[in-house]
Amino acid sequence: MIDLDRIRSDSPATDRLAYLHNAGAALMPTSVVAAMKQHIDLESEIGGYAASDRESGRLEAVYGSVARLLNAAPDEIALVENATVAWQMAFYSLPFRKGDRILTAEAEYAANYVAFLQVAKRTGAVIDVVPSDASGELDLDALERMIDERVKLIAITWVPTNGGLVNPAAAIGRIARAHGIPYLLDACQAVGQMAVDVEAIGCDMLSATGRKFLRGPRGTGFLFVRRERLQQLEPPMIDHFAAPWVARDEYRLRDDARRFETWENNYAARLGLGAAVDYALEIGIAPIEQRCRLLAGRLRSGLAALPGITIRDLGRAPGAIVSFTMDGLEAAAVVASAAAAGITIGASDPSSTRIDAELRSLPHLVRASPHYYNTEAEVDRLLAHLADLASR
Repeated sequence: MIDLDRIRSDSPATDRLAYLHNAGAALMPTSVVAAMKQHIDLESEIGGYAASDRESGRLEAVYGSVARLLNAAPDEIALVENATVAWQMAFYSLPFRKGDRILTAEAEYAANYVAFLQVAKRTGAVIDVVPSDASGELDLDALERMIDERVKLIAITWVPTNGGLVNPAAAIGRIARAHGIPYLLDACQAVGQMAVDVEAIGCDMLSATGRKFLRGPRGTGFLFVRRERLQQLEPPMIDHFAAPWVARDEYRLRDDARRFETWENNYAARLGLGAAVDYALEIGIAPIEQRCRLLAGRLRSGLAALPGITIRDLGRAPGAIVSFTMDGLEAAAVVASAAAAGITIGASDPSSTRIDAELRSLPHLVRASPHYYNTEAEVDRLLAHLADLASR
């Protein structure tokens, strides 16, 4: 059972805002902010090197916290600056040749897809988009049919940025494992919102951010690389932390996932990430997921009853990202109007998921993303505001 009063007291901004933009950057709990401030204060008092030495135990513990969140081992975790860096370090460590195939989904995120395009341009690899089924999820039968000996990677976004879709990550993992194909999963919008178990999913690599549903600071991310896959991957860039310089003409890659890291880090932000993970684990991912779905369901039901609003979400069991459009109003105008009323929501640009947007002729979308610390009253407050806008 979630202690909503305590959690909202840990989130002071909820006193003045109906904050429904957690798919962008969620509100950090006070414990996350305190962990960062304390380390910055320590750095100012004794210097950055001495501060990291003194806090080495707490800094090391972050790997264990992230590993528990993912049901992984600490040596399978790399901590990096953001989810994009995490994803890129994994993707660009894979070798591609002319004719190799990359399979991805219609709702793949722009940052990932442009990387596919770059590698295709450089190497002659081919990008093949797996079609969606009637629900909008990646079509598993189509994926199975598209696999041949030239497929060298399956890479998908689990929860796309532009709607409620939750792709069948574990089912995709079973197919990837059956064929021995590397599987890279972008879990940016899943981590912190729902259970993420890399053993159940069967992915070889998983990237995520701290700032979204995990409620961590910006400038934090992490990468999971399965131990069996790790030794096959050489990062696209290394330094002497990732690969110690052991002889004049020799370096030796680390045996753990930290081969994807560099020596210099924002230790205050890293401690904030660890505090955010611990906070979520203390509450419990299962009750968090249950409440996220409850609030998102309430929002979708309310939107469906309003005139002039079209819900744009896909999937059989949508998550806590709710996307919609309003007749006669641009998404930016809806977001600005809500902000003036003390309600924080966001928008999604069609270029962020271009293939899906073109297939469905999507304009800019309004995006509201409730989290477990939100109340039913805040969801209703947004609905009332939208009803007022629609009636003007």
